[in-house]
Amino acid sequence: MNRYPLWKYLVLVVALVVGVLYALPNLFGEDPAVQVTATRAQEDPQQMQDRVLGLLQDAGIEMLSHEIDDERFLVRLANEDDQLRAADMLRDELGTGYTVALNLAPATPDWLRSLNAEPMYLGLDLRGGVHFLMEVDLDASVSQTLERFQNDFRTQLRRERIRYSAVNVEDGQLVARFRNAPEREQALQLLRPSYRGDLTFSQEERDGQFWLIGEIPEDRMQEIRTAALQQNITTLRNRVNELGVAEPVIQRQGTSRIVVQLPGVQDTARAKDIIGATATLEFRMVHSDNASYGGREDSPVPGDAVRYQARDGDYVLLEREVMITGDYISNASSGIDQETGGPQVNIRLTSDGGTLFNRATRENVGRPMAVVFIETRTESREVNGEMQRERVRTEEVINIATIREALHSQFRITGLDSTTEARDLALLLRAGSLSAPIDIIEERTVGPSLGQENINQGFMAVVIGFLLVVAFMAFYYRVFGLIANCALFLNLVFIVAVLSMLQATLTLPGIAGIVLTVGMAVDANVLIFQRIREELHAGMRPQEAIHAGYAKAFSTIADANITTLLAAVVLFLFGTGPIQGFAVTLSIGIVTSMFTAILGTRAVVNLIYGRRRRLTKLPI
Repeated sequence: MNRYPLWKYLVLVVALVVGVLYALPNLFGEDPAVQVTATRAQEDPQQMQDRVLGLLQDAGIEMLSHEIDDERFLVRLANEDDQLRAADMLRDELGTGYTVALNLAPATPDWLRSLNAEPMYLGLDLRGGVHFLMEVDLDASVSQTLERFQNDFRTQLRRERIRYSAVNVEDGQLVARFRNAPEREQALQLLRPSYRGDLTFSQEERDGQFWLIGEIPEDRMQEIRTAALQQNITTLRNRVNELGVAEPVIQRQGTSRIVVQLPGVQDTARAKDIIGATATLEFRMVHSDNASYGGREDSPVPGDAVRYQARDGDYVLLEREVMITGDYISNASSGIDQETGGPQVNIRLTSDGGTLFNRATRENVGRPMAVVFIETRTESREVNGEMQRERVRTEEVINIATIREALHSQFRITGLDSTTEARDLALLLRAGSLSAPIDIIEERTVGPSLGQENINQGFMAVVIGFLLVVAFMAFYYRVFGLIANCALFLNLVFIVAVLSMLQATLTLPGIAGIVLTVGMAVDANVLIFQRIREELHAGMRPQEAIHAGYAKAFSTIADANITTLLAAVVLFLFGTGPIQGFAVTLSIGIVTSMFTAILGTRAVVNLIYGRRRRLTKLPI
């Protein structure tokens, strides 16, 4: 009656072994470390390792170990003081060609790593990390829309051979100037159908010229701003996913702000560069007069050309008309050029982009084409003793190559300084460009010390709750209470193991969910044990009472836990941030508590009492 078959014991043993193995990594903690990454410097990782090790040894800083991981050199140190001292020294000695960042490297043994056993992630409030509040320049999105319309205006007017003096963006308006009224009327009849709903047109006469003015209506302007904000949120989410941050928080705040929280991020410099950068590409033909161009900043520029600086410091002339932009890029990946061994970025265009690019390159076979890299960043500079933030726009030609044949939707670009730059450029292009520039107006870093204090307090809450429950169960239910306490401890192990296997993020609300689970986990055993006591008082024999207690209490236990689980699922689906963290640990705790309280305790009870045929009394 109260005997388990062998396979059930095997299932429990396997679950116990797996749970202990995947919970173990959380006991080893993390080592303070310094991470060195080459940015624009071209240096072999082995040479970088030798250089960094030499600097640390000369400074007398003790190292625990060191390793190279994907061109990043990681040095584990004995304590946080050595970590800070090493980071400051390396930043001064290595210069701007390297990124030196603080890191917390898991101290998990290699034999556990071979089993893919890793510690669970800790949230921003436990592990530390960085919090960004970003302001989106929505007016810039409107200006970018007008600039795009400006290029379209010029293209359509040239195609229809309508003469114009100039097409410019002035004071939030698109102004086209003509020498006479008939040409302006022809342009109006051409452009008005194409921009119905996007622009409202008006006509004026100034300075002896005939003006055609296009303005964006207010409702359309609001749509552009809202779309730019949503596109920025999507792009930021893609970039954070590329950085590999677990459980990031990216959400809108107000009408023009975005909150980004990156728990556990130690390489904050690279995170800020990737998140805040606006990077895209433009493909332009080299101007036909470039051969006679002097290559100097003060050399004259023809009216149909634009001057750009190349990475070697020279200046080149490119045609004003853009063949395609980075908006048509659907995918990008970094690699190595098999011919030169240098870094490259492999580009894949959308179907529309491939068609446009094929047509443009087919008409220019044998001519040189340039790739223009455009990047916008916000930098802090000291002006008159005060730190001020200003937006810096960089435009440079990174590659010029002769078109040998018509290109399609897949091609590659070279001319990059390092594999790191190629990887970051591919990431930005793959994640998409920001629709509008963003400024980081608030940056908060939660240090490991504050996170450790939160961990200590949360751990103390779990321990106190656990001990109170253990004391009550042992006093009230005696041996059966001790069995329930073993199941409760195993339940905690399973919660930690599942969080680690899922690589979920534990936060302070998550710890609250664990504390609640500790109190609720013994509910099932209370129902079972109380039912056994009632059956014994009714005159049933001990073996029959054990069987009846587990059988009759199961439906009540299932109903209670399923309704709580449904509530936790609703919290997860409709909650955000901390509420979701609470719901995750509560859901996992409910499932594991049912497993340990029903199957686990029943197995132990069967082992102890199941084979006793003359059992006359139960210590319950």
